[in-house]
Amino acid sequence: MKPSSAIHAQIRRDIEARIMSGEWAPGTRIPYEHQLMASYGCSRMTVNRALRALIEAGLLESRRRAGTFVSHPRIHRAALEIPDIRDEIAAQGEAYRLDLDRRELRAASEEDKRLLQIEGGEVLALECRHHAGGRAYALERRLINLSAVPEAAEIDFAAEPPGSWLLAHVPWTEAEHRITAFNAGAKELVALGISAGAACMALERWTWRGAERITYARQVYPGDRYALVAHFRP
Repeated sequence: MKPSSAIHAQIRRDIEARIMSGEWAPGTRIPYEHQLMASYGCSRMTVNRALRALIEAGLLESRRRAGTFVSHPRIHRAALEIPDIRDEIAAQGEAYRLDLDRRELRAASEEDKRLLQIEGGEVLALECRHHAGGRAYALERRLINLSAVPEAAEIDFAAEPPGSWLLAHVPWTEAEHRITAFNAGAKELVALGISAGAACMALERWTWRGAERITYARQVYPGDRYALVAHFRP
């Protein structure tokens, strides 16, 4: 028999998958606790623990005497969307290629803890390069909190861009961007094929699911090849 912690995680993943796929749209009432208990062969406490975690993450909402429902998205706009670099490049009519330069499963370092705001545990550290039409498009460094996304440890990110996989499989409720500019050093010179001292733009992103931080990413773009554009109305 599976331990209750494994069943709790399975219930949570299954519900998240149904929400992400659109099978359970906003406003859908999910099965009652006793139905989930029967489906998974577990206790009410295990089911309740999984549902509480999803409610705290903002994916579900509990209505007294009515049941538990898929939450409606919060009505506010982000200054920047979370882009899928592979889709960006395809939309420009160029061929996409990914080079995974580094993949490390490790205990969280002090810097990892600071960037992910975690106390410890394991992280997956990735470094990769995105190419468009045969030339470097962006250099990416990413940390994934494996306590929040344990299944990421099994994914072959040499074949699937990490951002694309996360957007397709991991629900998020909050994100933060930070944009900075700097002059290219030796690493950017080699990885992006640009001149020493050339202008670069760095886009840092943190995403959360409720109070739990999922990932940190830093994407570096050649300054003369990339622009951020936003269209506004009152």
